[in-house]
Amino acid sequence: MTTALIKSLSILTKPIREAQLSDGQSPQTALVSALQRNLSELRERMSGDEEMEEARHLLEEVRRDITWFCSDTNDLTWSFVQECLLLLLCLARHFNRLLEAFNQIPAAPNPATPEAAPPLPPDVLSVAQQKTLGTVLQFVVTLGLCPYLAPGVGVALGLRSVFGAAVEGAVRHDVAPVGERRLLITTNVLLEVSALSSLATPVFTRHLGDIMAALCQLAYRPQRPEGDGTKGKGLTVEERKTCKEALHSLLGKVYQPIVIKELLVLQGGPKQASSGSRGGCAGGGGKALAQAPPWLRRLCGQLLSDRLIQPQGVQAVVRAILEGTGAGGDSDWRKCDAVAKILAACPQQSLSAESYYSQVCPQVLELLHFKDKLTAQQFQRVATRAALIMVQDRPEFARQFLLFPLLSPLRRCAQGTGDDLSQDAVEEWELTRCIEDVYKICVVGNNPSEVLLKALADVISALFNLFCFTKQNVSHLRTSCQEILIWCLSHSERSVALLLLKRLCGLLGEVSGVRHGFQFSPGSEGGARLTVRELISDEDDALYEKVSGEQWRVQCLVELLGEMKDSDLPGEYFLLLLQDLTAVAAEQDEVEQEVDTSSMTLLELEQHLLGCAGGHGQRLALLQALAIMCEGLPHTLLLSKPTQVVGFIASMLQRACVSLERGTDSPVESQTLSMGMGLVATLLSGAAELTADDYSSMAALLPHLEQISQQHQEPVIQELASDLRATIATHGAYCPTTVPRTATQHSTAHSPAQPAGHSSNSLPARAQVPSQSVTHPKRTTDPSVTPKVKDFQTAGRIPNPGISEASSSKAFSECLLEACDPDVPTRAVALRSLTRSVRDGDKEALQNKEKLLTLFLENLEHEDSFVYLSAIQGLAVLADSFPEQILQRLLGEYQTGATVCPPKRERSLETRLKVGEVLMRACRAMGDLAPHYGRPLIGVFLSGTRDEDSSVRASSLSNLGELCQRLNFSLGPLAQELSTCLTALIKTDREAEVRRAAVHVIALVLRGLSDKTTQVLGDVLLELYRALKWVVRSDPDDVAVLHAQLALEELDDVMRRFIFPQQKLEKKIVVLP
Repeated sequence: MTTALIKSLSILTKPIREAQLSDGQSPQTALVSALQRNLSELRERMSGDEEMEEARHLLEEVRRDITWFCSDTNDLTWSFVQECLLLLLCLARHFNRLLEAFNQIPAAPNPATPEAAPPLPPDVLSVAQQKTLGTVLQFVVTLGLCPYLAPGVGVALGLRSVFGAAVEGAVRHDVAPVGERRLLITTNVLLEVSALSSLATPVFTRHLGDIMAALCQLAYRPQRPEGDGTKGKGLTVEERKTCKEALHSLLGKVYQPIVIKELLVLQGGPKQASSGSRGGCAGGGGKALAQAPPWLRRLCGQLLSDRLIQPQGVQAVVRAILEGTGAGGDSDWRKCDAVAKILAACPQQSLSAESYYSQVCPQVLELLHFKDKLTAQQFQRVATRAALIMVQDRPEFARQFLLFPLLSPLRRCAQGTGDDLSQDAVEEWELTRCIEDVYKICVVGNNPSEVLLKALADVISALFNLFCFTKQNVSHLRTSCQEILIWCLSHSERSVALLLLKRLCGLLGEVSGVRHGFQFSPGSEGGARLTVRELISDEDDALYEKVSGEQWRVQCLVELLGEMKDSDLPGEYFLLLLQDLTAVAAEQDEVEQEVDTSSMTLLELEQHLLGCAGGHGQRLALLQALAIMCEGLPHTLLLSKPTQVVGFIASMLQRACVSLERGTDSPVESQTLSMGMGLVATLLSGAAELTADDYSSMAALLPHLEQISQQHQEPVIQELASDLRATIATHGAYCPTTVPRTATQHSTAHSPAQPAGHSSNSLPARAQVPSQSVTHPKRTTDPSVTPKVKDFQTAGRIPNPGISEASSSKAFSECLLEACDPDVPTRAVALRSLTRSVRDGDKEALQNKEKLLTLFLENLEHEDSFVYLSAIQGLAVLADSFPEQILQRLLGEYQTGATVCPPKRERSLETRLKVGEVLMRACRAMGDLAPHYGRPLIGVFLSGTRDEDSSVRASSLSNLGELCQRLNFSLGPLAQELSTCLTALIKTDREAEVRRAAVHVIALVLRGLSDKTTQVLGDVLLELYRALKWVVRSDPDDVAVLHAQLALEELDDVMRRFIFPQQKLEKKIVVLP
């Protein structure tokens, strides 16, 4: 009978032959004729063929049992659908009977071949039969389900295929039964047929979306009001309730990613796609989806939210959107980010935000634990982005439901009691998963936020103890722990990071990384686990273990700081420890002087002694940390910036000031003072190239030098401190002879012939400073350190200058002093002399280019033209000699309108325009180097065209024209941006001078490019031409019109040479090989 039923279905779906098509026949007519012909043939075969007799009896039996069959319908398509549905019911009933008989009689095992496969169940279809069944299902859905869906519900037939467009014209909606009833009948039959597993596969694999759309419409579509001419067409309450139950049952038993995909399709397209109709032209497969009705969008949103908060719902949503996207690519990243935003946003249909995040956050963390490489990569992207978005947007819920479970193993390591030792232990897999998840979210995600950093800081002690443990063993957690610690310290605020480092060193008390009674132990898989610590009965052994453990933690911390090569944190922490050392020494002296123990009780005395012991412990910990840092870190990392070198000197001078206040004079304080003042003198004597920023940072030394000059008992040291203070205050403009002389003595103090305790009487009369040898660590200098920092660090190893250099230095110093003279002619002449020195390549002038730059910039603000024009000329020569350094500084002055170096102050508009004049002269002097040095200038000039002041806009345009005409082919990538800027200014700026300048830029560019114009400006040439024509026709300013006419003449010459090139009479001679 199975063969007969399948044969009946194949007769119904027999395709139309070309010979049966008549000329001029519409697709709708041809479809109806084919359906009529197939129905007639099936009835003839059913009535006359003996092979079909059994199938005919079953068909009549099914027809008697159903109540929805309509025999008097005038719609041929519905008659065809009814026959298909009857045959499907017959096939399902026949399979049910066969399965019942098959299951009642168990198959006998074959003793000859026990490994043979079991017999196939009777409902298995062949490939040809499955193809026929699929064709019938497609006809049923296309003719009996999709035409009766409301507009916007599901995918319209016109958007699917040419056949779908023909079906829409062939179905009649004006005859019985009504469309809603037909939809209900078709949906119920398909659900009844799909109850059989062999028939459910072809139904749901291809038509799940249509069935879901039908159930949504039948169950949730709002009822039409009475009196609108549609009475009798609605469904009963029981029918709608049955459809709701069927929909929820279907959503619960189908693979969830597929359900989510279909729900997303049912939600329809965006609002702008709402104009698309269901009756679109054939072949509209590329059209966007129509907008779904509001009730369907709300329903799909509710169903999607229900899918999301179910167990494994987050995974289902991610799989539904990302399955089949592959790995990598921009679209994949965008999809992952979009899914993460969906997961991080609480839907409107959710009962409360707290319940939503309490169900979703654990599932987000589970996405980090997949082992499959492709799936794990995509899921990790989604989970990381979702977690970071939650932390940023909803910190209160992320802290409770995301970060707390994430960091729970580390928190359990640091907190809790040791009463129940067996239950409080942390397993290896928990710690491993915790570290891996934190690494993925923090280091890989790399989106620091205050909430995330604070949560990580709460468990950083346990994390650091785990890192110290991994340094003692071979563990795969070592790199992850190190990267997490570096990330946390690098992205935390500097004050917080320094506080964390002090806590990890034990300078703020005992490090509570692991709770009392527990310790980390090696795991079986290369990780770590928290186990109970064995008690140590011997006090000496316990003390040794404690001290060695503290020392090991400090060594690990120093190694961790050694990995932060691109950060200033190690140097700042080193300077902080030096400041603490000075403060501790002062506090210790005060305590020893003020406390009187004679009147104390025994309890008070005990508390005082314990406090003193604790203070001694803190001081020892501080000294230990400093010693290990000096031993384990290179000086290039401890003092990686000039400001840190100055801070190191300040700490030494501060300790010397503390000893002066206490009235003590020990060899240590004398050596400290000698080293500090010697380094300052060496820096100021020209050993390092000091900038205005360096002098500003050295202002922190002024209070200490002033205190030394007033309180020190030796007049020579007082005078030297005063001279150093004057040199720093004047930024090197005033430099007494004691400064270079002291620097020379300091650089030669460390020699084999001179003992460490060399007497200060051997120094010259004006430089009798107690000098001691300066010990430099014997380490290889890091090549990554900038030359300026190297100059600071090797400042004590320069030779004495010669007599000729001294005279040259004297002349240069006199010019610097005269450049500050209030007399205008003297100042102008000095500025021109300095300019000439730079142009001639004078060594002293070139070494002090930063001083000259500051001097010229300050003289730009002078009101006399003789002075500021000399300063402009000097700046232009400096920019020509040192384009990379000077141009960057000038660009900062011109762009912000404020001084780049502290103290920052606003410059006047006139001064900004003078800087613009300097930049214009620099552009003219660049020549062939303009493409190399001109890229930063273009950005600043383009930004200047948006300035609020019209003068600055005109100045920027003038400089832009001077630069662009020298860029040649380098202007190509910037042509579009330049054209847009100039066109906008020409048409929108209200100031005539700005419009003139914009038109003049076009003329300069055309003049500079000449015959290369068509190659460089080919894409924007038409736009520039239209802008010039617009100026000629519409601009009220005569000067702007004149500039535009000149630019058009330039363009005309260029195009004439391009279209009519000059003929050259030449003969080419080619030598053949």
